Parts: sequence; structure tokens; C-alpha cells
Amino acid sequence: MQETPFVIDVKNLVVEYGKGKKKQRAVDGISFRITQGECVGFIGANGAGKTTTIKVLMGFLFPQKGEVRVFGNKAGTVESRKRLGYLPEVALYYPFMKARELLELYGGLHGLTKKSLGEKIPKLLQKLGLEGKGEILLKHFSKGMQQRLGIAQAIIADPEALIFDELSSGLDPLGRFELRNVLLDLKKKGRTIFFSSHELTEVENLCDRVIMIHKGRIVTEASVKDLMKPLNIFEIIFEFPDEKSLPEEVSRFSPNKQQGLYKLVISNVDDYSRAVSALARSGAAIHNTSSRSRSLEQYFIELVEKEKSL
Repeated sequence: MQETPFVIDVKNLVVEYGKGKKKQRAVDGISFRITQGECVGFIGANGAGKTTTIKVLMGFLFPQKGEVRVFGNKAGTVESRKRLGYLPEVALYYPFMKARELLELYGGLHGLTKKSLGEKIPKLLQKLGLEGKGEILLKHFSKGMQQRLGIAQAIIADPEALIFDELSSGLDPLGRFELRNVLLDLKKKGRTIFFSSHELTEVENLCDRVIMIHKGRIVTEASVKDLMKPLNIFEIIFEFPDEKSLPEEVSRFSPNKQQGLYKLVISNVDDYSRAVSALARSGAAIHNTSSRSRSLEQYFIELVEKEKSL
């Protein structure tokens, strides 16, 4: 098949559970594309459709409608999955297997030789904070340790793309920091990363783009840079001579005037700088300037609340 520029290509995906009157639509006609080398965060509340979408990408579920392709191949085929690394939301491993044995199993399934695995496994365990844990039975691993090991199995064969469901589940702050460094290193190597997460700070720090989903529908999709712009709010309180007209750099934001003072609210730092400069040139008396920020989490909650009201 001809190579596609899209690692993941989802078109009008619909997934339903149940039958008859009990039928529920978990994913409601979503479409998105991810190109090589992108790191994309897939965020939403519990039950939004994140895990269902990821299961379709891996071929574990079949959609009622729509088309899903991975590396140009139909999702779930050997051709689509052999270039992927995957971490499920809940990773269950045989408790009487050692960490080294688990990585040898997954690496072997990807065609890695014993010699190659013997060199890679100790380095990978060290990178993920599991140095010296290779000979320990998995029944003795904490949830956080199992999550680290799950990430190790996902990247053992150095896949071209990685799909993680609830990336940092069970990890403490140190674990999230170490994981962030691992993923940033993979980004530098040009790997494609698609992950769902409740940790929106991780999304802000790692992602190029964010897809927000609610009740099976995409509510917004934007680059992190564009998404963060409206989260910064700048406020200027000023007094302006009545005989003059407000500068265009200020008037276009429709400042509110009360008791002789204007209040100007701007969400872009460049617009804010231009407005302050224009006011200074025009002889305005600036009484106060301030700034505040909303988190990505606050923004997401606002979008969800807006969807509920529709």
C-alpha cells in the first residue's frame, strides 16, 4: 500500500455498545488525523470515549461506522500494529513472571534477538526507574512499578508510533518526571505519540496538539500554543482624555467605561503590549495593569459545561 502522510487517520468513527433500547453510542462520529512525529494528547472525562477510540485503533473493537487507518492500513491488521507500541489503561501481567522475562517476551514477539534484548533490557529498566528490578517477580511490583514496566514493553522494540491509554496512571511525581524525559527523548527521535491522560499538566508539557472529547464528540482540537493563548488574561485600567478618540489598538477590544475609568481585557500578550504602548503615546493615565492565567484543566471544564448547556 502507498505510504500515507498520516500515522493515524480517523474518519467519522461511530462505536456503539449494547443492543436495542440498551444501545449506547460511546463514540459519535469523530474525525482526526495525526502525522509522523506529532505528540497528541487525547483528553476528556471518564466515559468520554477515549479508551473506546484507542481500542478501535488497536483493532480490539470494531466500529459501527467510519474508517480508521494506521500507517495507511486498516486498524487492527498485522501491518498496522507491527509499527506500534501500546500501553493499555489497565495492564495485567502474569504475576509469577520476572520483569526481564516479560520484556524478553514482548521483544521476541517484535522479532528482537536474545543478544539484542540482553543489551537493551538493563538500559531500558534503568531509564524507567527500574534498575535492578529485572529479576523480581511481577507480583511484588507496585502499581507504579507495573506502569513503568508497561511503558518499557511498549517501547522495547523502538516502534515508530506509541499509543498510551492513561499514560501516567499510578505514577508518583518522580515517576511522571522520569516518564516525561523518556517521552521527550522519543519526540526528539521523531516518534509519533498519541496518549490519553487525566494529567493535563503532562499534556501541556509534552504535546504539540490536543484533542478534547466529551460524550463521544470532539469539543475542540488545537495546537497547545493556540490553545494556551486564550488562557492568559491581561487587564488594563486607565483614564483617557474625553476630547480624544481611543487608539485603534485599544478600541477594537471594546473597553468598558465606568465612573470615568476604562477597563480593557485582552487575552494575547502581543495585543496587550501594543495596547499599553498606544495608550502611553496617546496621553492616557494607566492606573493599573494585571495578568492572570487559567489552567488547561479549567478551560476543559468550561468547555464541558458549555456542551452540557447546549
